[in-house]
Parts: sequence; structure tokens; C-alpha cells
Amino acid sequence: MTSEITLNNNSAQLQNWHEELFKKEKIPFLQNQLDLAEKYNKQKFSDFSDTDMLIWFLHERKHLIKEHNRAERTVKEYERELSLFITNILTYHTEIDIDIDHIVEASLFKSLDSRHLRRYQEWLTTSSPYVLKKGSYSIATLERKTSIIKSFFIFLFKKKYIEEPIYEDLKIINTRKRERPNRDLGAMEIVTLLNGFRDIKHPVMFTIVHVLTTTGLRNEEFCNLKIASLQEDIISGGYYLDVVGKGNKKRQIPLKSKVVDTIKMFRAARGLLSIEKADLNEPLFTTNKGTAFKPTYLSKYVTTEINSLYISLGKEPDKIKKITPHYFRHAFAIISQKSGISVYTIMLSLGHERLETTEIYLEKVLAKENHAIHRWNSDLLGDYI
Repeated sequence: MTSEITLNNNSAQLQNWHEELFKKEKIPFLQNQLDLAEKYNKQKFSDFSDTDMLIWFLHERKHLIKEHNRAERTVKEYERELSLFITNILTYHTEIDIDIDHIVEASLFKSLDSRHLRRYQEWLTTSSPYVLKKGSYSIATLERKTSIIKSFFIFLFKKKYIEEPIYEDLKIINTRKRERPNRDLGAMEIVTLLNGFRDIKHPVMFTIVHVLTTTGLRNEEFCNLKIASLQEDIISGGYYLDVVGKGNKKRQIPLKSKVVDTIKMFRAARGLLSIEKADLNEPLFTTNKGTAFKPTYLSKYVTTEINSLYISLGKEPDKIKKITPHYFRHAFAIISQKSGISVYTIMLSLGHERLETTEIYLEKVLAKENHAIHRWNSDLLGDYI
């Protein structure tokens, strides 16, 4: 970042920020800068600019094994949020009340104080263009945005690039149980969907529902599947999916034989080569254009097609919940729990890192199952219970 940085709404200035932000090829140069600082006993990040710190934060390789570093999906999410943060500060600094008298050492980050981050968080929540146009962010979205910004400024403080822990004044945002959206789907509703798509001869949606429910795949994991992901199990027989999930963590998901048949049906319906003849790098599932699904497109497609099916089955439009691919991940957890499988085993199958995450998927089901009414003595109310 150059000494020309100001708090004026300057499109060239913003363009410079955005261009520099994505230069991950600069990492070897920055590593050399750190090595030289160590060699000459200088403060490690003394020669770094704001954009250098952004690049290092986003793309630093902490692990020797490449696959163990921050996943590309996560990097992109952090890039988007930090890019938006910078754009908003430079564009709406007057509305946010970023009352900086002068830029310290040509650095925006070094010039910010606790009150500025707090005011930004409040503005983002109540008065930002998104809120004024579309309404409030969800609690989960605000929690994610705050977490990313906070983690970046913690990084700056730990690396001694900024002198004060200015992130400490950011308000805490936690998603409470009552604020979590209800994404529960049980076996009965899954059967309704499968029967419905089978009856209207919609093999594409039948496959998507069948595969997502029986595997617990994430939206992005489903979209990233290739022919090579479908492996024969030479030990137990049948097939399994070789999946790379969040944090580049791998897991193997066994497939029931009927699910494999469904996958073959999908490819035949799309006019694709069979799994035995297709190129290993070809997408396992494709759109009608022959390309791999994108997560955003798959989500919209699933919601639209399910809404259409429900309407055809006589459901009132205003009573139809917006079902996305993630709902079937919850269905996998719920059906597994109803089948007597331990929460720990479900956690491993879904690729969760923490048991608490899996318990969130099951909290409503478990709360109903553990309700006091199930332990009432039937003699007390006689024929009335």
C-alpha cells in the first residue's frame, strides 16, 4: 500500500486494494522479507504494508503439507469479507464516523482505533446499504462477519503490526437456539419427496435428494464430485465416495447399492457416459449443459424444484419452507439418530470436528424424545394418555 492512501472515496484507490489482495504469488517474496528481518534483528513485519499483511493472513502456509492449510473455500470467504470491510471503510467513512485525523505510517489498519471497529460493526448491523435495501442480516451472518474481522485484527496485534488490541470492543454475537433456522427433515418427508419426483419422472431431483440424504454430503462436496470420487470398495464390496470436505479433510462415504443405481440412472438421463467409461476428471453430476453444479446454482435449483413439487401435491405456497441442499444433511443426522446410531458416529460420518455441531442438528429431535411426557405413568390419567 502506498503513502497516497486517504479516506476519500477514490475508485483507483479501491482498485489498488482489490488487486493487491489477490496476489498470493507474492508469498515467497514476503517470506524472504521476514527472513531478512530476522537476519538483521529487525521487527519481523516492519517492512510490510497493509496489503502485505492481508496477503500473508490469507495465504500463509502454516503447514508443510499443502492440503492441511486453510481451504480455498475459506480463503475466498475471508477475501470477500475483508475486501468488503475495506471498501465500506473507504467509501462510507463519514456515515460510519471514522474520525481519523491523519493516516499513521500510510497504514489504514494502524490508524484505526477501537471505536472505529465498534462503529463499523454497529453501522453494518443497522445502516449499511445492504440493511437499508434488503433488511437485517441474519444473526449467523453477523456472527460470521464479526468473527472474520476480529480474527484479522487479532492476527495484526499478535504480529505486532498494530500496537493495541482494538478488536476487544467488538460486540459479541452468538446464535442462540431459538434464532437457529429449523432445517429438520424426517424420513416421512424424504419419502414424500422421493415418491413425488419418481412419480413425475424427474430423475435429476430424485437423484439429488437420494444422494444427499443417504450420504450427508455438503452442498459444495456434492458439486465437487468427479468420476474419480466414486471408488469400488475392494474390501467390503460395493462403492464409496472419496470426499474432500471442510479444511481439506478427507472421508470415505459408503454407498448403498440402490444409491449407486440412482447415480447410474442420473447419468443415463443426462446422456452422459457410464461411470465405467467416463473420464476420471469428469463431474459425477452435471447440469443440463453438461457442466458441474455450482453451490449457489444447486441451492436455487433444489429449492425451486421442491417448491414446484409441493404445489403440485396441493401444498399452499405460503406454507412451503425453503428447502436447500443443507436440509438433507440434517435429514441424514436425524434418520441416523432414529436408527439408534450414536451422536459420535454421526459426527464422524458428517465430517464434523466437534460433537456440539452434530448435537445442534439433533437438538429438536432429542428434546422431543427426552420430553417428560414419555415417562409418565399411564395409571395416573388412565385412558387419557
